[in-house]
Amino acid sequence: MNINATLLAQTIMFILFVWFSMKFVWPPIMQALTERKKLIADGLAAGERGKHELELATRRATDSMHDAKQKAAELIVQAEKRATQVIEEAKGTAKEEADRLIAGAKAEIDQEVNRAREALRQQVADLAVAGAEKILRREINASAHAELLTALKSEI
Repeated sequence: MNINATLLAQTIMFILFVWFSMKFVWPPIMQALTERKKLIADGLAAGERGKHELELATRRATDSMHDAKQKAAELIVQAEKRATQVIEEAKGTAKEEADRLIAGAKAEIDQEVNRAREALRQQVADLAVAGAEKILRREINASAHAELLTALKSEI
């Protein structure tokens, strides 16, 4: 065999191999590389979007927490004001109840004083009659002198 024929045959085989590779092997490899490149680019873009969305979510969460703290502080202030109002209302109600009880007690005391005065007047009248009876040594008729005794009660 001749080196030229062998070299020519190897060159033809190499050209056929290159043509076969470019026709049947190279396009699927290039397509796979293109798809892989696109997938990587999409993944990086999604990562960037995710990072951006994370920053936005963090800002929103911070703002929400700030708002929640403000609302909680407002609610605490309102609750303290309401507690103060309730205490004041309770004090007012207790004061009114105490005043009512005092007024009732004073009225009851006045009634007892009047009853005691009437009982005292009755006892003084009875003592006056008993004393007059002892002085005069005769019996005084209480029914006959009822007007006199009534006048005596009113003077006392």
